[in-house]
Amino acid sequence: MLADTGVTIRQADADDAVNGVRPRWVALPETVEEISAVLRACAEQDLAAVPAGGGTKLHWGAPPERCDVLIDLCCMNALIEHAAGDLVVRAQAGLTMDALAAALAEQGQELALDPPFKEHTTVGGTLATATAGPRAFRYGTPRDLLIGITVVLPDGTVARSGGRVVKNVAGYDLGKLFTGSQGTLGVIAEATFRLHPLPAERRWLVAATAPAGDVLLRLAASQAEPSAVEIDCPDGKEATVAVLVEGAAAEQRALALREVLGEGTVTAEAPEWWGLILRDDVLLETRFPPARAADALAAAGEAGFAFRGSAAAGRAYLELWDEVAEEELAAAVTRLRGRIEALGGRLNVLATPYEGVDRWGQVSGLPLMRRVKERFDPGRRMSPGRFLGGI
Repeated sequence: MLADTGVTIRQADADDAVNGVRPRWVALPETVEEISAVLRACAEQDLAAVPAGGGTKLHWGAPPERCDVLIDLCCMNALIEHAAGDLVVRAQAGLTMDALAAALAEQGQELALDPPFKEHTTVGGTLATATAGPRAFRYGTPRDLLIGITVVLPDGTVARSGGRVVKNVAGYDLGKLFTGSQGTLGVIAEATFRLHPLPAERRWLVAATAPAGDVLLRLAASQAEPSAVEIDCPDGKEATVAVLVEGAAAEQRALALREVLGEGTVTAEAPEWWGLILRDDVLLETRFPPARAADALAAAGEAGFAFRGSAAAGRAYLELWDEVAEEELAAAVTRLRGRIEALGGRLNVLATPYEGVDRWGQVSGLPLMRRVKERFDPGRRMSPGRFLGGI
């Protein structure tokens, strides 16, 4: 039984619900070994478990088929090791990204990931959902910056991969596999990342302009080396373009980019909307060829979605600010998915209150993903049904 694990267990309440599904208990492990003990007990009792970090994205994905135990990693919030000379950090999964950033900044370093929420986003949650911010264009996504991971598998086995301990399981690259897995393969317990020095300067070039595909490509390819090229269009009509330049001579390089864009204001402060998700009751994510960014923006606006994202990296979040009925939203998603796919892109529904909305569309790799799920979680106890295809 869970009570015999020695882990703090409490009864769940309404605030612990995972996309509307209320668990029976909440486990609060403080070590990797305690996570292992909880999952062993779940395996013995055939209890379904869902890991949780700061709770900012528990309503993303489909509701779990069942949820007996919520594994809350809030107590696993330590920065384990910061090897500043090697530009490497190892942290527990429950450490918040803002706390990690503050600790690294004291040594003049940073993890160049920009979580889309200002507070409560954790290391584990960022990896489990594979959320990437504006600077993924230059530095890469969570999957790219992750160099080591410790996970606990559904049967309680502790597995480590990469970093300073190289021990893969059955040939799998656990870091890449678990990043974006939505908690369906096991629990991310610790992570090791590659760091970067804090830039000496940052400047943003901001312009209220209708973005043309060729201009965006020239901005991205400029010798001024922007770290991000973002578009914000909250109403489907009036778009703002913001370009970030970091490092030496940032002011001069931003002015050079203004020549490319043709207008804009150079500022030392980021726009208020920079890299943030402001409303995610209904939230879509789209990927598209960067050259078709203007077309993706137009398609989103015509479908009634606000567009905010990384034009240079071909990725954006689409928010819905108006209340819509299930049938209306399902039809809008279907139409928009068709247009995005015609551009060579993809459209996923990250969050929606309606079960009648097709969250994923056609996924060519689904059979392989199901085989991986079967390999790691044959009992379907880890976040069952949360991911695409009912994984």
